[in-house]
Amino acid sequence: MTESTTDAHTRAACPVLPPRGPAHPLGLAQVSITGGFWHARQAVNAAATLAHCESWMERLGWLANFDRVADGTTSPDRPGWPFSDSEVYKLLEALAWESARTGDPEAETAIKRLTARVGRAQDPDGYLNTCFGHRGRPPRYSDLEGGHELYNIGHLLQAAVARLRTSGEDELVRIARRAADHVCRTFGPDGLPKICGHPEIEVGLAEFGRALGEDRYIEQARLFLDRRGHGTLGDIPLGRAYFQDDIPIRQADVWRGHAVRALYLAAAAVDVAVERGDDELLRAVERQWERSVARRTYITGGMGSRHQDEGFGEDWELPPDRAYCETCAGVASIMVSWRLYLATGDVRYTDLIERTLYNVIAASPAADGRAFFYANPLHQRAPGRPSDPDEVSPRAESGQRAAWFDVSCCPTNVARTLASLGGYLATTGDDGLQIHQYAPCDIDARLPDGRRVAVAVETRYPDGGTVRVRITADEPAPWSLALRVPAWADGATLDEDGRARPVTPGLVTIRRVFRAGEVITLELPMEPRFTWPDPRIDAVRGCVAVERGPEVLCAESHDLPRPDALDALVIDPRTPPRADSGGARVRGRVPAHRDRPWPYGPAVAPAEDGEWFDVPLRPYHSWARRGPSGMRVWLPVSGP
Repeated sequence: MTESTTDAHTRAACPVLPPRGPAHPLGLAQVSITGGFWHARQAVNAAATLAHCESWMERLGWLANFDRVADGTTSPDRPGWPFSDSEVYKLLEALAWESARTGDPEAETAIKRLTARVGRAQDPDGYLNTCFGHRGRPPRYSDLEGGHELYNIGHLLQAAVARLRTSGEDELVRIARRAADHVCRTFGPDGLPKICGHPEIEVGLAEFGRALGEDRYIEQARLFLDRRGHGTLGDIPLGRAYFQDDIPIRQADVWRGHAVRALYLAAAAVDVAVERGDDELLRAVERQWERSVARRTYITGGMGSRHQDEGFGEDWELPPDRAYCETCAGVASIMVSWRLYLATGDVRYTDLIERTLYNVIAASPAADGRAFFYANPLHQRAPGRPSDPDEVSPRAESGQRAAWFDVSCCPTNVARTLASLGGYLATTGDDGLQIHQYAPCDIDARLPDGRRVAVAVETRYPDGGTVRVRITADEPAPWSLALRVPAWADGATLDEDGRARPVTPGLVTIRRVFRAGEVITLELPMEPRFTWPDPRIDAVRGCVAVERGPEVLCAESHDLPRPDALDALVIDPRTPPRADSGGARVRGRVPAHRDRPWPYGPAVAPAEDGEWFDVPLRPYHSWARRGPSGMRVWLPVSGP
């Protein structure tokens, strides 16, 4: 990005800042979340999660790995996976956003403390890694399939972008620049014609190039993208689709293989497409998004149905009990959808962001910010055992949030997303302001021609559907205020002059001169509703889900009359769900099924015994907060 770009856009402290497109993101200095659902989670993230992550990385020796490289004491017994360096970089990114968001001196101190340890481990030529290239360790770039060397640097670059956009160039940015220069020398047009098994360097290079105005970094990202899909990496039992190295990204019609890898790659492709004006590449990612969302995405917005490769399944392969739905894939999905929205202005992308935020991101952390879900299934058959807050969980799949994981990529990914969340709420265009996600917040920005747009949003969303937008500054020239009406919100109304009028899903826009003190009110229908699956999703055929506003609801064994009731529960689809304390109640019963010596044979009439009772449903993001529980989102329906 160059100095010719409007200052209001150039200086936005936000994760994604494309130079062109119909929508310009606003940063943390322009959007401040002041209360409600997300403010509470940001507060917990700041007060507990950031220190929790650093503490675990110190305890397990992941931070000391940098010290060993600096001191020349590396050995074959290095603790942690090859990608553990990336967790330090994601934590640095989260701290940079947090320092900018609140001015927290502890966050600033932590940034400097961690940066110093990272910087001491950097080689003179810019190479930076604690697993390869040093005494007792494998040679540099000797395992591009699984070594994650470039992946780690990609996360370093994203941390540096956060630092650069929030406080200017400092030592972290200089470390990242040296590392990026090393990557360009080593893998440029005249270097190794290779790629990394885990995409991430591409999106890091693209955004770092934007932040510094260095086109060569964006060009290296493009080069990595064009190399992928030609069998550059070695084959593995899971196939090259695991790496997205089976089909060039321009030719692919759907996301496949490892979900996080696929989504990080797609995010980079959008960045490069926008930078290069490459409509073919942009259309390819749009096409992949459309089919993947239509056929390979869970009702929660979760992506990835296979545990064996943390990956996408085939079309309609969406089992609720074996859903993987990695939290990191939720973060990556938001990264892709936000970039696509900025490039196209199509609100279907921000609709998916909302769904993913409330039903994947919000589900992962515990209320105290010190335990997390890695995988997010939609059906937990048996309550899990309470997790030990002092032990590393070896398993990603669990019925309880864990304090830390053997592969602990999700806690730091959640931390950086929550810290930077203000950068995903609103945008400006040439003529006005667009608000996409609803939270109590203050927005104060300028349009490219200098007009000031300033509002305060007041809402209890998602607990309530009233969103009041109060104008907080006079502007003599007319401008446009656009509010997103979610795709689920049939029956929404807008009131700007004391008279409510119906509005349909999409962006509803008002253009006129606004005066300070005026209030525009959007009313979103929050009655709980049945949602039926496409019949081709055979794993949930004969079931229904219940949603309320942006939240998917679920039944928990805590609320049922006996421990095994969740397995036998059926609900009456003829009785609409009723609102109840932030959730809903549905009419259900628990028939007494008769066991047989062999579970197959002649048709058995549906059990009709069991008393009808009200089944409480709670937001999916809150499940297992009362202790181990069984849970299900998709509820079998009773016969006619």
